[in-house]
Amino acid sequence: MNISAALESCPVVPLVQADDAGVAVNVSQALAAGGLTVAEVVLRTDRALDCLRAVADEVPDMIAGAGTVLTAGQARQAIDHGAKFVVSPGLDDAVVATCQEAGVPIYPGVYTPSEIQHAVNLGLDVVKFFPASIAGGVQALKAFAGVFRTMRFMPTGGISPDNLAEYLAIPAVLACGGSWLTPADAIAAGEFETITRLAEEALSAAADARGQ
Repeated sequence: MNISAALESCPVVPLVQADDAGVAVNVSQALAAGGLTVAEVVLRTDRALDCLRAVADEVPDMIAGAGTVLTAGQARQAIDHGAKFVVSPGLDDAVVATCQEAGVPIYPGVYTPSEIQHAVNLGLDVVKFFPASIAGGVQALKAFAGVFRTMRFMPTGGISPDNLAEYLAIPAVLACGGSWLTPADAIAAGEFETITRLAEEALSAAADARGQ
């Protein structure tokens, strides 16, 4: 499975946060119905790993990864629960090594040139740029892309429908992560059609930004 190829064609990664496996499945199915095929199930609830397993097992149209992975132990658990990729808010050598040994893509968060350089020397070619809006946004990414020519970025944090196209227009940006696609109020109300609509709108905006 080539995650990078999937992200090239579908460069928006929604965040799925749930404490109930059924809800996680419903949200993921709604996202897939809207055309988004890669999602990050974040480990921010007590039953997040159960949610990850459910999405991995029950939503065949979705490539499910684990987000907010902080330790090597969490990375191993996420992989054991079906994660096809791992995302961390920061750059940790042990997390990276665990994923590399398992043959699972790891997208660690970076904020500074030193962290990006360290990621290069760990053998990585894709990193999460987080939190993008605070870390310098589009202008910072353009500067980094000129220096780290082999690195691609997944900006997350402060991405919205208003600036999605601006980020995706940067060739070094592989995809953008966003929580706006899974609003908590819509999920609580069971309005999963809202999530499908937001996914469709994001995919359309991404296609326009990429000239597809």
